[in-house]
Amino acid sequence: MYSFIFGIAALILGYFLYGKIAERIFVIRPEAETPAVRRNDGVDFVPMSAWKATLIQLLNIAGTGPVFGAIAGALFGPAAFVWIVFGCIFAGAVHDYILGMLSMRNDGANIAEIVGKYLGRKPLIVVRVFSLVLLVFVGAVFVTTPAQVLQTMFAPLPEGERIALFDGHMTNTEIFYLFCIASIISYYILATLLPIDKVIGRIYPVFGACLLTMAAGLTVMMFATGEITKIPEFSFVNLRPDQGSNIAAHLFPFLFITIACGAVSGFHATQSPLMARCLKTEKEGRMVFYGAMILEGIVAMIWAAVTMAHFDVAGKVASVSAPVIVAQSCTEYMGWLGGILAVFGVVACPVTSGDTAFRSARLSIADAMKFDQKPLRNRLAVALPLFAVGVILVLFSLVSIANFNIIWRYFAWANQTLAAVGLWAASAYLAKAGRNYWLTLLPAVWMTAVTATYFFTAGECLGSFVEKTAGRFTYTAGLALGLLFTAVLFAMFMHSAGIRQKNPAEREK
Repeated sequence: MYSFIFGIAALILGYFLYGKIAERIFVIRPEAETPAVRRNDGVDFVPMSAWKATLIQLLNIAGTGPVFGAIAGALFGPAAFVWIVFGCIFAGAVHDYILGMLSMRNDGANIAEIVGKYLGRKPLIVVRVFSLVLLVFVGAVFVTTPAQVLQTMFAPLPEGERIALFDGHMTNTEIFYLFCIASIISYYILATLLPIDKVIGRIYPVFGACLLTMAAGLTVMMFATGEITKIPEFSFVNLRPDQGSNIAAHLFPFLFITIACGAVSGFHATQSPLMARCLKTEKEGRMVFYGAMILEGIVAMIWAAVTMAHFDVAGKVASVSAPVIVAQSCTEYMGWLGGILAVFGVVACPVTSGDTAFRSARLSIADAMKFDQKPLRNRLAVALPLFAVGVILVLFSLVSIANFNIIWRYFAWANQTLAAVGLWAASAYLAKAGRNYWLTLLPAVWMTAVTATYFFTAGECLGSFVEKTAGRFTYTAGLALGLLFTAVLFAMFMHSAGIRQKNPAEREK
């Protein structure tokens, strides 16, 4: 119980204390004219109030990550709390704040342009492709997951059965599932093409309030029912029942890939430019970028706590899908009101992240091509091919659960890898500006170690290839390679930072 309470308190204090440190290191310019004011085009560059931008940013970055990821991460036990708290304050919120502010300083530039400016031309090309693939993956994943929640709540399957869309016979449940998918895709098209203040600016603050209300309601009911006392205290005891037989059950790096949103997520770097084009002053950056990430961390803490308190972590959580856990938790704790909040909070979140994923992809392509997006026909020319690819991925994921899991796992690794790259770029900026680059360097090193070790050990990455071609690839070998790769990058950065420090005339102001 105390681990949960102290964790929430630490996140709130982190905003006021460490968020202020990050702001001072970055050095804001309150008098500077922002892209929203300077380039107001009524479509993507539109001034908004700070509170509205914060709720929109929360919806943009959240998706199902702080819910589904926290539920899956609860299998690892209270170590999930440790990662959410420390990851959010010192890595995720710093990542979102620095990259969001850099986007504002560079006319709302996307993550690829920022990486290119501070790490070089080749990283720009790689990240441009990498981030585009990630965004389309996100769009596809956030079509299927909200549809799964809706199907679970309103058209549940009999015990032991699952959706089988391509078996030659369509049940009413499967027709409802396809209807949900078609409706979500149709909405995505509208939200991607319309000016940001027409749909996103009007309904996202409402959905954001619903997400936070749902999280608050679950917290109150955990106390009211006494289940709050079932939450284990801070420790690194791994509760996964398969930890002795499954390489993916190791805390490192798999916990830190499983819980991304709520701790640190590269997807956020693709979303921050949307609000970087809408803020009226740099003073609002800490509230919008750092603050929204802290709110997401609180949501993740609550869902991890609910999972540990309301379910058997080693038993039921391991065998029941996350949408079922969400639906049961909300309805059993809060009745019909919980069901409504689950729809708005857990269904709206991935939908609102999915549409902004496609919107960010459209802007990334347009920025790379220098293609004006004010005319509707130009937006259509970029968006329609993106949606065609997204629909193909959705259909691929619907063929089987295994295909969806493949897309999810590659998305999870790509997401955290992009976070590491973004943190390296932020570190390069701070070094070039002659500021304390350790703010972003330490989380950059950590996330590099996580993603590199995952790459060398996970079944869907290099670990599987080596095992098939050269015999068993051990966890120890993958860990050693991941840490070695990280050490090489760290040495290269320190050498580069040392050169910059010896040439203060080259520093960026």
